[in-house]
Amino acid sequence: MAYKLKTSQESEEIFNRIEASENLPWPTLMKLALSLSIRQGQLMELELYTDNLGRELNRQTITGDYDSIYKCLIELQEGRYIADQEYFPTYVKAHLDRGARLLDQ
Repeated sequence: MAYKLKTSQESEEIFNRIEASENLPWPTLMKLALSLSIRQGQLMELELYTDNLGRELNRQTITGDYDSIYKCLIELQEGRYIADQEYFPTYVKAHLDRGARLLDQ
C-alpha cells in the first residue's frame, strides 16, 4: 500500500501561490482541491497521467481522517470499485492536480 505521492509541478506552483496570497495552508488547499475535482465528475484517461515533479506528500496529510470518505466519493463518481493501490496514489493525485487547476481559476 502506498503512503506517499508527488504532485505535478503545476499543482505545486498553484498551491504555493494560493498559500502565499490567501494564507491558507497546504492541507486545507489539498482538501478543497480534492472536493472541487470530485464534484466535477469522472476523470478523463489523460488526467490520470501527469508529471511527478512537485512536492512529495503523505497520505495522512492529504486525506486525514476522511480517507475512506474520499475513496467512497471517488468510487461513486467513477461508478465502480477502485482497489486501494489504484485509489492512492493514482486517483488521489489526478484529483489533486485537476482540483489545483480548478482552484486557480
